[in-house]
Amino acid sequence: MKIVLDAGHGYQTPGKRSPNGMREFEFNRDVANYTKQMLLNYENVEIIFTHSDERDVPLTERTDQANRLNVDIFISIHANAYGSGGWNSVNGIETYVYTSRPKEAYEVANVIHKNLIEKTGRTSRDVRAANFHVLRETKMTAILCECGFMTNKEEAALLKTAVYRKSCAEAIVNGLVSYYRLMLKSVSNVTDLWMVQVGAFSKKENAEKCAAMLKEKGFDAFLYKK
Repeated sequence: MKIVLDAGHGYQTPGKRSPNGMREFEFNRDVANYTKQMLLNYENVEIIFTHSDERDVPLTERTDQANRLNVDIFISIHANAYGSGGWNSVNGIETYVYTSRPKEAYEVANVIHKNLIEKTGRTSRDVRAANFHVLRETKMTAILCECGFMTNKEEAALLKTAVYRKSCAEAIVNGLVSYYRLMLKSVSNVTDLWMVQVGAFSKKENAEKCAAMLKEKGFDAFLYKK
């Protein structure tokens, strides 16, 4: 399955930043990178980026690349904004499909949107339809995720954190896995698998505290007795 992860805009795109200076592309590219890392753990998945860290790739170039490579799904990742550039109270997550509401795109968008709301705990602003270039000019299933408002102080603070960015990536991955029934690679098929052990404890409660601390920081952790 060929999946495009499209981090919207670029580092220097005018106006695409929060009132306190966070560039939207910082968030978009991180979520794309986390999503790619997670998806590569699944069988028969190929990830394609249409964005660049060096320049703001024109929209036509992005959709032309996706169409030329005959990908299966195009996912554009964004942070939202409202108003004239100052702080305001508008908040929440929106997911978009093209105005004709293609059946598969609308279904995938709903599954991913549901996961985004569950993972982040933010307000749902629903699955919507829009005449965005990346939704209109792509020949494959295409959706666009707006993962929170840079112009809302609370959400702007979240958008800057690795935890929130990973949560958005996990939601996108969980939605794709659920809808397309993607299968995890067996351990024997995973290359460069490195294991890390943090510590060994004589008291179970100390082990549990350590595991809880790791999970709080976004790492998987489990207990076993030797």
